[in-house]
Amino acid sequence: MQRDNGVRSNGTSLVAGGAGFLGSHLVERLLQEGRRVVCIDSFLSGTGDNIARFASHPGFRLVRQDIQRPLSIDEEGVDEIYNLACAASPPRYQADPHHTMMTSVIGTSNLLELAAARGARFLQASTSEIYGDPEVHPQTEDYVGSVNCTGPRACYDEGKRAAETICFDFLRVGRADARIARIFNTYGPRMRADDGRIVSNFIVQALAGERMTVFGDGSQTRSFCYVSDLIDGLVRLMRVDPNPGCPVNLGNPGEFTVEELARIVSRKIPTARGIRRLPLPQDDPRRRQPDISRARALLGWEPKVALDEGLAHTIAWFSEQRAGSKLEAAE
Repeated sequence: MQRDNGVRSNGTSLVAGGAGFLGSHLVERLLQEGRRVVCIDSFLSGTGDNIARFASHPGFRLVRQDIQRPLSIDEEGVDEIYNLACAASPPRYQADPHHTMMTSVIGTSNLLELAAARGARFLQASTSEIYGDPEVHPQTEDYVGSVNCTGPRACYDEGKRAAETICFDFLRVGRADARIARIFNTYGPRMRADDGRIVSNFIVQALAGERMTVFGDGSQTRSFCYVSDLIDGLVRLMRVDPNPGCPVNLGNPGEFTVEELARIVSRKIPTARGIRRLPLPQDDPRRRQPDISRARALLGWEPKVALDEGLAHTIAWFSEQRAGSKLEAAE
């Protein structure tokens, strides 16, 4: 398989969810490559702050729209479509579960129709949550998952599974060149302080001098991938030839318990005050670790940023945001 990881500088990339945490980093990477970028976002979970830096860039255009509505994009040369549009943290996707599900189903379908019409490559940002509370560890792409289809997480988990189905339907009949990345826990600058994800929760609580919230006994495990590594994996998957024809896990295979992460954050943030325990949420996965053998073989990809380094960058960013907020409040 040919790894075409070069810059496709004469085209246009459409990034749905481009004002979000991952989306804004992807937009930045593509603009740095010299590509034009159309960012589509409803700002349900994305923020203007994430993309303000691109506002004056001649290659950047923002379209404020929910992808559940029919898409009409007049830019010429659209040859890449990345679908990162969907609330990804439990508090946000559970706030309007029907909208979450339809974003994955109708929204993905709309973007695939656009890809088919333009002859563009399409990349779906799927998730490790399609594996549910796994019975196989680490998780390989061949594992079909153990998901509760009627539980409170199902709007996201089953929505993403349905999106994968639609992508492969388009791919099988030759309507669109669709690729699927199954993303494992990713962290880094531009995460929302209130998004309810474990890394941002711990950092925000520790900086505020609060106890960090650990659900259950803290023995459940996660694998944390720094954002720059994840973005590199997405771009490689979009550019590789030929289409892999199968999902590809993207994540850091390093496995840590939640309690271990809390201890690491405590050591890095002097104001941390220990932990408080709350009951484990329903259907919360007990173990999460990607098998990235396929990504290594097909994309020549593996993460480079260790958790210690990535947390240092992330803590520094949250510290700057906190200092800026205090300054604004004082004024």
